[in-house]
Amino acid sequence: FQLAVKEARKKFVTKKVKSQDIILWSGQFFPGKMPFENSSSKTGAKSKRSPRLSSLAEIGDASEDAPFRARLHQLFSQIEKEFEGLYLENLSLQEKLDAMGARGGDGGAERSPAGDMMEGDLATGKSLKARFGAVAGSKVKASNKLRAQTSKIVSSFKAQSVVCSIIRDYCGHKDGVWQVGAKMGQPIIGTASADHTACIWGVDSGRCLLQYQGHGGSVNSLKFHQSRDLVLTGSGDGTAHVWQAAVNWDMPTRKGHSSEEELEDDEEPVEERDKVDVLRTPVCEFSGPGGHTSVVVAADWLPGGDQIITASWDRTAILWDMETREPLQPLTGHDHELTHACAHQTQRLVVTASRDSTFRLWDFRDQIPAVSVFQGHTESVTSTVFTRDDKVVSGSDDRTVKVWELRNMRSALTTIRTDSAVNRLAVSASGVIAIPHDNRHIRLFDLNGQRVARLPRSSRQGHRRMVSSVCWAPEEPNTSCNLFSCGFDRRVLGWAICLPKESA
Repeated sequence: FQLAVKEARKKFVTKKVKSQDIILWSGQFFPGKMPFENSSSKTGAKSKRSPRLSSLAEIGDASEDAPFRARLHQLFSQIEKEFEGLYLENLSLQEKLDAMGARGGDGGAERSPAGDMMEGDLATGKSLKARFGAVAGSKVKASNKLRAQTSKIVSSFKAQSVVCSIIRDYCGHKDGVWQVGAKMGQPIIGTASADHTACIWGVDSGRCLLQYQGHGGSVNSLKFHQSRDLVLTGSGDGTAHVWQAAVNWDMPTRKGHSSEEELEDDEEPVEERDKVDVLRTPVCEFSGPGGHTSVVVAADWLPGGDQIITASWDRTAILWDMETREPLQPLTGHDHELTHACAHQTQRLVVTASRDSTFRLWDFRDQIPAVSVFQGHTESVTSTVFTRDDKVVSGSDDRTVKVWELRNMRSALTTIRTDSAVNRLAVSASGVIAIPHDNRHIRLFDLNGQRVARLPRSSRQGHRRMVSSVCWAPEEPNTSCNLFSCGFDRRVLGWAICLPKESA
């Protein structure tokens, strides 16, 4: 092809037409791209024709230019035939190369039988191989490198295999479950549901031991007291309740239910069918003047249990006193509704998350509380929790989870990117983050951002709708389940997670 173009250039690049230069470039004529010289400026008044030619059509207007026009068309047709011949030859050679590749490259006999290919074809094949060898070689090298990297990644996952299985299914709620929490020192869990109830469950038996019906709206959050048999719940009725969570372990065995349809078809009340203890009166209620004016979306105990923190859609959080049941201090500053609040396990620190894409750290260790604003997410921050090594883990609707150092609020230490919005996450004592997603999946990561596992989910196991919350079981109780999840499929699942020694 290059030889043909060079030859064509030598013969046909520049032709004189009555002292007018017609410029050809690779067989193409570009009228008007380069203005022609005015011949009258050089020859005086030798010619009465127009001093400038702008197209081939003008060449053909005059009768004396007809021979030159015919000559140009002849030259163009010759170039076109040359290119067409080269194109057909390349197609033929490409077909032969494809046939050779399809037969395999193990040996010359398999590639081409003797006599099937002429020596000229072989020589041409070698020249084409030399032309395309660089591109093909680079593609092969890149492919081999990608395979090596993929095999290395797969082998690393195989070395750190995690066994995840569903052990219990806690059925009984009539609507979506917003949050699940575990009790320190006892094999029980609690659930907060949009059906206006909160329930206490036996971890190993799967029985509902107690049902609280004191709220007039959706129960949005649930937290156990660290040492006493008390539960703190926040509700859509704009209040927070503390109620007694003493359970009766001598209740008869609960009848099992294999599916949600059985629960829906059974018209008997829950307490009559399963003989569940029902509680309707709280120990104390946090509402009234100075309280929240909208939905209480989250509530938590401060260390010691003498104060609580509540977060609301009215864009404020409130610090309450347990004895007087009076608000001690409103926490204002967020621009939009709050979505979560969490207290530190041992220090008087609180984090509040909001739909304004920020979360705030409130320090109550001094008389005048200090506040720090953490900015890094691009959408609503859905949950914030403390870790045992004084870090904060935040999840957001922007599909990221970030790990922060309490003393550095400028940038996150780690950013975990996922494929779905993140809901109320939990961090284990060993530093494993359990992340519930809108897309029904639950993923496990360590604090360094390395993926540990993805819990199995199919039509027969796992959640069928959004997973709203997860929690890890405390280390003390020796139970069969160590991770619990809940979602808007009205299911609460108990998982047995066997982590590798590096993550456990």
